[in-house]
Amino acid sequence: MNDYLFTKIRQHFESTAIADIEQTVGQQLKSGKWHCAQGARIAIAVGSRGIANIARITKAVVAAVKAKGGAPFIIPAMGSHGGATAEGQREILASYGVMEEAMGCPIRSSMEVVKLENGDLEIPLFMDKYAFESDGVILINRIKPHTAFHGDYESGLVKMSVIGLGKERLASALHAYGIYGLKTLMPKAARKILATGKIILGVGIVENAYDETAIIEALTPEEILRREPELLNSAKAMLPGFPLNEIDVLIVDCLGKNISGSGMDPNIIGRMRIRGEVEPEFPAIKVIVVTDLTDASHGNACGIGLADVVTRRLANKIDWDATYMNGITSGFYEHFMLPIVAPTDAQALEWGIRASHDPHKPKKIVRITDTLHLSEMYVSEAALEEIKDKVKILGEPANLFDEQGSLITF
Repeated sequence: MNDYLFTKIRQHFESTAIADIEQTVGQQLKSGKWHCAQGARIAIAVGSRGIANIARITKAVVAAVKAKGGAPFIIPAMGSHGGATAEGQREILASYGVMEEAMGCPIRSSMEVVKLENGDLEIPLFMDKYAFESDGVILINRIKPHTAFHGDYESGLVKMSVIGLGKERLASALHAYGIYGLKTLMPKAARKILATGKIILGVGIVENAYDETAIIEALTPEEILRREPELLNSAKAMLPGFPLNEIDVLIVDCLGKNISGSGMDPNIIGRMRIRGEVEPEFPAIKVIVVTDLTDASHGNACGIGLADVVTRRLANKIDWDATYMNGITSGFYEHFMLPIVAPTDAQALEWGIRASHDPHKPKKIVRITDTLHLSEMYVSEAALEEIKDKVKILGEPANLFDEQGSLITF
């Protein structure tokens, strides 16, 4: 392993981004497509994903509601996350800067739900009690490819209207059907929930490959169903990727719920590990090593099962109660299985190299911070040889580890 030297490189992606977040939100919500009566209690639903500028966007939505005479308050819309507790979900919002003092309005967090009429739908329907008792709900969520399936509606406003607002009760009911539940039942459930009239607006967000806000659109319930698939295609077009298709060992510094719903984005690493779903053909990564868990995950190690080797540092940070609550709700148990645990970063890479087999072949090894940030990475000499004509080289080849076997600062 000590024979491997790594070079830091940079690749370029499309970088269109919104310059003034608050102005854009204000313009979108100033339109006459939605209304609220003087003093109307408007619930603003915010999720658990690590969305860029989420505190700024939420605060701007709060201001827009107040400008129309409404009385806004914020609710967590995140299914079973936060250990499926009201306080846990409030803490997740706080970790993103979404707090009462900063937002200028109350936050009302509860796992209580109200049962809705479901007609002939195969699953029961529920809605957050505070949302149901409000005069209207505004959804705020990022629209992006889902980490477990692909369809017209993946991660976005449709999903939040069902799983987010439905809390653990509806999240569990839907996930019990696996991919069929997400791909087929979720849009059907969303249509019924949107038809109740409780949701008055959705604020859809699309990010570019640099984790920057590229699109913000305010959508009526009717527009959500029509426009979200188009915004999803825009999000897919902006996804970052690796400059090479075949990797022997991928080192990921951190996984986390603020990085991806699956800790690491399967669309980036080319691993779904979902029964019934076809694995992506590229990138073809033999072994994945993960060294740490983000603090913003609050111990939820969802996605750890997508790795082959992890470090003891990561394993020691896992809150298994929160992790298993997320895993049991989703039903995708493969994503929650603990891989081999190595004592140090260096040992984790060594074991990763052994598992990639073919010991006489120079290894294509790549190191990234996480699956949200792929513009800069470290690559081994064999990997650099393949991509040197399409990336910018940022330094001389060097060792990745210090004397204690820990990764050097990125």
